[in-house]
This record gives sequence, C-alpha cells and structure tokens, in this order.
Amino acid sequence: MDATLLQSPSRRLFLKTGAAAGGGLLLSFNLPAAGRAEGEATANPFNAFVRIAPDGVVTIAATRPEIGQGIKTSSPMLIAEELDADWSRVRIEQAPIDAKVFGEQSAGGSTSTPDDWTPMRQVGAVGRALLIQAAAQRWKTPAAGLTTEPGFVVDTAGKRRASYGELAQAAAGLTAPDPKTLTLKDPKTYRIIGKAQPQSDTPAIVTGKPLYGIDVRVPGMLYATFLKAPVFAAKVAKVDLAPAKAVKGVRHAFVVDGGTELEGLLGGVVVVGDTWWAARKGRNALEVTWADHPTSAQSSAGFAAKAAELHKQPPHRNVRTVGDVKAGLAGAAKLVQAEYSYPFNAHATLEPQNCTASFKDGKVEIWAPAQNPEDGRELVAKTLGIKPDDITIHFTRSGGGFGRRLMNDFMVEAAWISKVVGAPVKLLWTREDDLQHDFYRPAGYHSLTAGLDAKGDLVAWRNHFVSFGEGEKFVRAAGMNATQFPFGAVPHYALDVSVMALGVPTGWLRAPGNNAYGFVLQGFTDEVAHAAGQDPVAFRRKLLGEPRLIGEPGKGDSFDTGRMRGVLDLVAEKSGWGRKTAAGVGLGVACHYSHRGYVAVVVEVTVADGQVEVRKAWAAVDVGRQIVNPNGAEQQVQGSVLDGIGSAMGQQITIENGAATQSNFGDFPMLRFADAPDVEVHFRVTDHDPTGLGEPALPPAPAALVNAIFAATGKRIRSLPIAGQLA
Repeated sequence: MDATLLQSPSRRLFLKTGAAAGGGLLLSFNLPAAGRAEGEATANPFNAFVRIAPDGVVTIAATRPEIGQGIKTSSPMLIAEELDADWSRVRIEQAPIDAKVFGEQSAGGSTSTPDDWTPMRQVGAVGRALLIQAAAQRWKTPAAGLTTEPGFVVDTAGKRRASYGELAQAAAGLTAPDPKTLTLKDPKTYRIIGKAQPQSDTPAIVTGKPLYGIDVRVPGMLYATFLKAPVFAAKVAKVDLAPAKAVKGVRHAFVVDGGTELEGLLGGVVVVGDTWWAARKGRNALEVTWADHPTSAQSSAGFAAKAAELHKQPPHRNVRTVGDVKAGLAGAAKLVQAEYSYPFNAHATLEPQNCTASFKDGKVEIWAPAQNPEDGRELVAKTLGIKPDDITIHFTRSGGGFGRRLMNDFMVEAAWISKVVGAPVKLLWTREDDLQHDFYRPAGYHSLTAGLDAKGDLVAWRNHFVSFGEGEKFVRAAGMNATQFPFGAVPHYALDVSVMALGVPTGWLRAPGNNAYGFVLQGFTDEVAHAAGQDPVAFRRKLLGEPRLIGEPGKGDSFDTGRMRGVLDLVAEKSGWGRKTAAGVGLGVACHYSHRGYVAVVVEVTVADGQVEVRKAWAAVDVGRQIVNPNGAEQQVQGSVLDGIGSAMGQQITIENGAATQSNFGDFPMLRFADAPDVEVHFRVTDHDPTGLGEPALPPAPAALVNAIFAATGKRIRSLPIAGQLA
C-alpha cells in the first residue's frame, strides 16, 4: 500500500502496510536519521517491521544494539503498548543493520529511549487503528464503536470479539491512517509500559545459548590473534615469524604495517590458527622488536607533574566567565581551595573485543558486538578499499559496552585479516589486549577555588582544568562542558583550561566526562559546604535555590534546579539523612545532572583500620514522566552506582614509557559481589519526556562515596582511586 508519513517531534516516520509471508499483517516502517531528505527516505526499503501472524503471535523488530541496557526489550514494549498486544504473545527479533532503513542504529549517550519514545508508540497506534478498521469492515459497524483488549478487537457493547490473528490479513490490505487522527494512550491505561518485564534474552543467557560476538561460528572459520605494540601506534621493527609458524595448528603468521590513526588498523603481528589456543601459543612464541615512537616518553607521573606546573601559571584560555571572578574571590570572607585529579580509566567489558569476518569476492560479511556499526562500516570500507554497500554487518549481543564498542578497531582488524588469509576468521582479543589497547577515559587535573561571603553563601567559583589536547582542541572525551553546575548559581564563575599533548587513545566511558566531573564538582561542593559550617544537603538546597531553568530551554546543557532539588530531597528522605551514626560510620551525598537525567546518591560507609566498607547506597532519579521498564530501569541505576563505586575504589590505568601498565583484573580490580552494597532506587516522576538510564546515575556515586569517607574519618579524598589513601 502507499506509504504514510507520521510526524514526530524529532524524526520522521514512514509507514506502509502489506501481507506477511504465510499470511497476516506486516507493518513496515522507515525511521531515517534526522536530516535525510524526504524523497530519499521514501525511496528506501521498509524493512523494520511489526508482523502479526494468523495465530495472533506479534513479532517486533528491535533496531538498536543490545549491550545490556535492555533496549531490545523496552523499545518493542512501546510498540506493543500502543498496539494493545498481548505481551505474552510478543516475540522480539534483532533487526539487521541498515542505516538507510533504520536511521541511527547505535547505542550510546543514553539516547535510545528519548529517540524512540514517540515514533515507536506511533507505530503501535497505527497498527491498532488498522486492526480496528478491519474489524469495523467485517462487522459493518463504525470504527468509533470498537476498542481493543490485549490481542483482540471488541465492540463496546461486548457482543463481538475478534483476535488480531483473525483480522491481520484484512488489515494488511488497508492504508495506514493519518497519524494526526490518532490519539496515543493515556498513561493511566498502560498495560505494558511501566510494568516490570524480564529482558527478552534472559532465558537464552541463563541457559548458555549463543548470543554474543564471542559465540559466533561460521563454516571454515579460523581463529586470529593480533599482537600490537605496547606504545600505541608503534610499528614492528623486527620479528622472526618462524617460531609462531612452527606451532601445531598455526596456519598463518604475518606482519601488519598499519597506519597511525589510533581507531584504525595499527601495526602489529597476526597469528592465525585452527583454534584460538593454537593461535595464542603461536603468538606467545614471538619475540618482537618494536620501533621507536614519539610518545614513548609519556607517563602518568609526567602528566601529573606538568599539570602541577600549569596550575601555577596563567591558563592557556578561558572557556566561560560570568561576573568578575578575581574581584569576587578577593572580596570573599573565606576562600576554599583544593586540587582534584583522576586517572586514565578503562572500560573493562567482561566480553573482550572480538569480531568474526568473512571476506570473499570483494565483499565482507561481519558479525560484531558493536555499539556504532555504521561507523565501523565506513572504517572497514576505507581500510579495505571497498564500497560500504559491499559490507554486511550482523548485530550480536554485547557483553558490556560502556562506550568502548563505539570504536570499531576490532572490526577493521578482523576484516583485514580475513582478506589477507582468504578465509573467515574470528579475531578474539585477550584480557591483556583489552586493558592495554583501550580508548581510555582521559585523566584530568582541577585546581578549584571558591569564595564564601560572611553569611556562608557561595559567591565565586573558579576551576583551572588541565586536560589533554592541542591549542583550542581537546582530544576525544577530554573537554569539559562550561555550564556544569554551579554555573548559573554563582555570581562570579570561571572555567579556565590548559592542555597537554597526548599519545594515549581516549574515548567515551560510561557517562563520558561526567563520570569524572561529578567526583570533582560534588566533592569540592562538599568541602565548601563544610567550610561554610552548613549541612551538605542544606547547602546544596540553598545553592540550587528556587526552581528555575539555567541555560537555554531544550538544549542538552540546560539545568532545572527544581528537578535536582526534587531528587536531593527524595534521597535525603529515603536514606534518613541527618541521623546519628556510630564512630567510623559516615553518610555522604552528591547530586549530578547528565544525559538529561537528574540523580542524587547517598552512600553509607564504615572505615576501620584503613579499610572502607560500603554498607549501602540510595539513589533518587528523575528521568521524566515514565519509566518504560521498571525492571531494567532499576538494574541500570544499580549497575551505574556500583560501577561508579568500583571505579573509585581501585581502578586506574597508569601510563609508563608511553604504554599502559595494568594488564588484567589482578591489577585492575573489578567490584566483587562480596563488596557490592545494596543499592536502593527511587524514581521521582516529573512532567517531562522520558530519557535514558544507562549513564546518569554513575557520576554522583564516586563523590557520594568520598564524601561519606570524609564524614566517617575527617579525611578528604581528592584523587582517585581511593585504594591505599586511608592506610
């Protein structure tokens, strides 16, 4: 049938109806990326689908990568709700990767829920309207007199009832209605949205069925390892490949010259075998001499020393100034000064990077746990010298992403190796590869000064931030938003920046930037509160002031003080803030805004003999008017808080001689079950469109932890990780 255009606040949705193979209704839709021309969009195939079979089973395509955030379940829930489907009869399939059909198919920035909220519900509403229209024609009655129950169309008199399966074939011959005539459901009537639903893949996960990239098997597949230089982008100077080739089961061993782009194909040595263990043994037999590289002198200690020098000098540039900070600080009744720092940090996904690729006849087929597959397509096409349309990419579930799989170096490596050896290959990184060749969260160094007036009010705030970059350009993920709170709440405010050159690859780690800035800003805010002689929660309440919007409405950095105060009050209530605690026990609080979410966290700790025990954490969260799947939402908040606590306790990547020194979980400790506290989650519902939950709960957690340690011991933690600082 003819395509129908459905208007969405953010993206344009194109729909058409048709008969499904084997009978039933196929509702296809095209959700192009913003900015795609209308003619181009309507010319593209309609492969995204909702399929209603004659037996009433509803199959919904999930278009986003599933990396543990639950979007493979929650996005189809939006369609199923407005369709009024029987959720027990809904089946979810992973859609293929095709930007021409699906638009953006990435997972990052907690954008999936806000992007899908309106168009996915519209798809379901159109399907429901078609089924009602089909029943109206069958019963020769006005559609206005009909309604739906899960999986059925019924008349309001209760005399007639037809299942979706019975009506699907007739609905397939109808034209999709104009969405302007459709009214989406009142949330009070929701049967699926807002109800806890298990993740669609859970049965397969707990029974060990293959889902992940690491599980992929294809006929004739070989196994590959790729040894790269410890110093990033250094090339091979000399290697004898004979020892590797002599290992039983090794098929190939060769040098890759590679380039200099850190996210592309770098130099190294590839060993390919009949099994991964054979390839690994062959790799271990190699002795490689690596060429000198300009960044081999860089080190974490050197960066810290240079940052200390820069803090004593005028900044390279000012990013944002409000008022007169110099005068504000000079006229303050009390000054508070501190220096905060945090290290490079790794993503440490439990599933190491991997990819299976098969290059044949100028085309390549790829199976990858990617967060950003279309960028991977472009990178592979450029590196192999083929057309993007000659590359087929299949989604696999990811064993954790956290931003690491937004980069596609593992994808281009596998494709390159397959082309060289002329066979399908599975490239699997070791844990050491994963930690030592990551795209790290950049380290950072902050020199902060705050001024308090005689009443204890904050009147001036200056942050001299030393980061990495060149001139006015930061390296990836190293910049800081100039409107981070308390911007807009202080009469005199300045963010100054100085930068250092860096040869270490950097990238987006869960809650990019904010995962570190929350620690710095909320840790220092706590110091200022105590210097003012005020309770930390009361000080934050006063600083937030009356409910108002700071910044431009609709922009990502606009900050609603009322929403933040709401979660602050809620977490204070739920945690029993202000109660007396025993000696060595402390409560710490922090609140932060990122990725359109407002989160406040309270952490309770016990400190004895220099050891920290995190007893419990409370999180209050405002991500709008609707929690799509409370089951997944609670898990995302709990995971974020635990992630923040774990990274603060002991995780760091130390650079020496241009290379990462940590290599496995023995020197990069993950939070263990025995050390993981209970995280109590509370959602505050406000009248705003729902937003994502993969990231905003992490940033306040490290600050709440160090603030709790101060409450328990009187010692300030101003650098991460905490390990060893309380001995």
